[in-house]
Amino acid sequence: MPFDFQGKHVTVAGLGVSGVPAAKVLHGLGARVTVVNDGDDERARAQAADLEALGVTVRLGDGATLPEGTELIVTAPGWKPDKPLFTAAHEAGVPVWGDVELAWRLRRPEAAPWLAVTGTNGKTTTVQMLASILKAAGLRTAAVGNIGVSLLDAVTGDEEYDVLAVELSSYQLHWAPSLRAHSAVVLNLAPDHLDWHGSMEAYAADKGRIYEGNQVACVYNVDATDKPSTEDLVREADVEEGCRAIGFTLGSPAPSQLGVVDGILVDRAFVEDRQKNAQELAEVSDVNPPAPHNIANALAAAGLARAFGVSAAAVRDGLRAFTPDAHRIAHVADVDGVAYVDDSKATNTHAAEASLAAYESIVWIAGGLAKGATFDELVTGAAKRLRGAVLVGADRALIREALARHAPEVPVVDLDRTDTGAMLQAVQEAQRLARPGDTVLLAPACASMDMFTNYNKRGDAFAEAVRELGA
Repeated sequence: MPFDFQGKHVTVAGLGVSGVPAAKVLHGLGARVTVVNDGDDERARAQAADLEALGVTVRLGDGATLPEGTELIVTAPGWKPDKPLFTAAHEAGVPVWGDVELAWRLRRPEAAPWLAVTGTNGKTTTVQMLASILKAAGLRTAAVGNIGVSLLDAVTGDEEYDVLAVELSSYQLHWAPSLRAHSAVVLNLAPDHLDWHGSMEAYAADKGRIYEGNQVACVYNVDATDKPSTEDLVREADVEEGCRAIGFTLGSPAPSQLGVVDGILVDRAFVEDRQKNAQELAEVSDVNPPAPHNIANALAAAGLARAFGVSAAAVRDGLRAFTPDAHRIAHVADVDGVAYVDDSKATNTHAAEASLAAYESIVWIAGGLAKGATFDELVTGAAKRLRGAVLVGADRALIREALARHAPEVPVVDLDRTDTGAMLQAVQEAQRLARPGDTVLLAPACASMDMFTNYNKRGDAFAEAVRELGA
């Protein structure tokens, strides 16, 4: 670590999931900690009382002013870089770290290496697949970071690990300049969080930080066509001597790639004489669910695991043991020959595009908060698969207009409702449009907060509505 924390003035920006643990860890290291927080609600006051009992100073309702004497800021990842607090810190020469940067610097000398995952979509699933594979190999591991165990708990706790499967968001990577992973992957890149980053270029650059200093492998998506691509980010990264670029593709792999041949996931990267040989890893049917984007996730997880020396058998066993979280392209039920699938986690157009590509004939339930997204490209790509569409939520008109432009023959039901009960009506309308063999797919391409607390509640409402149909 760059300096001894004993007696140092450290300001923690933000309470919540990352701020409270950071404040406690820093206080335990002997730092003089002040927490600043924009909000002053009941939850914040309860968290403040907990910290103040330890001797931490908490300032609620003012996250803009730099506390006097601050020598370091540790920020919650969601705080935007243009906040006045950080402007003041820059002018005063005060460094700003995120919780990931703090965790990285607090690692013990013999600390477990990190296998790191980022991307616009698929991060959580890939990290969980990776952890399942590592466990199947007999390794002590955990899914950490933006998921599961707190990174700070993982690096400062008593539990010993052989390797960590680390999910990192673009926010976290922005505030983690020193991170140097064993191996890392950027799964995909699509416009997201641009209000926070300011531009697609800045967003991609923050994602690309995950490759900096990689030791063994930079895993990238061969099939990505957007610019900058994940391969472009690998080319730009300053890595350790000998670190390899390893691609993954849904097609037949070239040397130094993982891919799919005749329904088999194969490795042509971590084998002897990769010009001529390939190693069978698993069958496509071992991936749950075997949708194209999820097969890509499995290949990315396998690439990181193989970079760490995991056997092919452990890749297969780990993928077979993996069960995805709820609301991720989850089959709810079949009713009258129609499949009902919940992909409420598809909260942006890129995720919805992957979901729509997994089925041949779809009645699509979509809508919510668009977050500045446009839908023309999504609708154009999915038009031939759509039996019909049912639209809900605050920004449904944007999707309706894109359907009118690019799929005018597709029947559309526009529900002028943003209450939670609208989901039952949406499912009933979708049932009316569907035919045996179709899939009614909840892939909203939008955030949920106009109607529901989060995407989990939205998915639960969909599943409950489907169960009412079945009853």
